[in-house]
Amino acid sequence: MKKNFIFALVNVVVLCVIIFSVSAYFIYDAKIIGWVVFSLGLLCLVSLKLFKILIKNVWPDIIFGIIDNGILAVMAIIGGKIAGVAGAIIGGVVGNAITDGVAGIFEGKIAEKLRERKISEERTMLGSAVGKMAGCLLGAGFVLIIASLIQL
Repeated sequence: MKKNFIFALVNVVVLCVIIFSVSAYFIYDAKIIGWVVFSLGLLCLVSLKLFKILIKNVWPDIIFGIIDNGILAVMAIIGGKIAGVAGAIIGGVVGNAITDGVAGIFEGKIAEKLRERKISEERTMLGSAVGKMAGCLLGAGFVLIIASLIQL
């Protein structure tokens, strides 16, 4: 158990360092930051394959992340447009509270459907963590792509 925890922690920390470094490098390039964030989500999914974790087993976590950070990104953009940095922070905080509840409903629903279909959605530390990371990056990346296309 302790070995699994350390293994999962090291892998998530490595992904976090990559995600932070890459997004920090591109943060001021509004035209491509959405694509960068979305690509980092895909990198997380690829990393699951390296550890022999099937995407279908973490699908509820991915959906949770997509909904959670997708709506959060919308709320942060709106808050930022209305009241600058403080508005973006409040939009993000309020958006996160709302989306955790909404995304949790969808995550639970998908998990129940997978169990009904006899598809294992067994949660592991690494799968759950990286699945949620991937979903969050995919959801926020998509919103940022749309925002750049409509020039928000």
